[in-house]
Amino acid sequence: MRIVDTHLHLIYPDRLSYPWLGNAPAINKPWSVDAYWAEAKPLGIEAALHMEVDVAEADILAETEFVLGLPGIIGAIAACRPENPDFPAQLEKLLAVGKGRVKGLRRILHEVPDDVSAPQLFADNLRLLARHGLTFDLCLRADQLHLGVALAQKAPEVTFILDHCGNPDINSIGLDPWRQSLREIAALPNVMGKVSGIVNHCDPDWTPETLRPYVEHVIDSFGWDRVVWGSDHPVVTLTGSLTSWVEAAREIVADETQENQEKLFYRNAERIYRLG
Repeated sequence: MRIVDTHLHLIYPDRLSYPWLGNAPAINKPWSVDAYWAEAKPLGIEAALHMEVDVAEADILAETEFVLGLPGIIGAIAACRPENPDFPAQLEKLLAVGKGRVKGLRRILHEVPDDVSAPQLFADNLRLLARHGLTFDLCLRADQLHLGVALAQKAPEVTFILDHCGNPDINSIGLDPWRQSLREIAALPNVMGKVSGIVNHCDPDWTPETLRPYVEHVIDSFGWDRVVWGSDHPVVTLTGSLTSWVEAAREIVADETQENQEKLFYRNAERIYRLG
């Protein structure tokens, strides 16, 4: 089964600034595209979308341009600042740098106050994405999923992708109240679900069965036509590895039809992110 990875982070500290990595010593080092492909290709990963790595704001354009020149990177989800009045100009610059290969944008919302995404300006700026066929990835904590609901309702013409299964707190709180909040955001037809980024919410001794109820609930809530898969590499290495996560994801959906597995691992990604 071939895989399109919709959530790869690459880290090049010699070229770009990542202020947040000072608080993440376990992954505060270079993570190159060559090292990624050495592990990814034997697992069936054939292509990857680079997901912005919350670089310093001054490096957003530089990150986007740089990663699009790396082997196997078929597109980028670029960082942005929709809360700023000059967002339209930033969008135009990203589109020019990307030359058709910027497939979406993301603003990490769990690292900023909740009221950053609340003003109408934020939603109005996101609505500009629709005319360019761009998506917006939502990166929220489980207790913030209502913020994603509000944005998706304000910008119904935009396709949103909820990163990391909505970040359930597997190791502490567990399934509830995440389960109901996930249902509520999945009920919006312009929101897709990304099966990614949950391994780091577990103890290192997790198994596929630890993850199964979360993955299955996401797929059940969104349906097989509205889910994509992502590695969240290298964050996945905090409590696992790219290999263990791929193997677990395959095991969890092993009893599903070939068609549904293809939708999760590459067909939906190609459609939703317009990779054809």
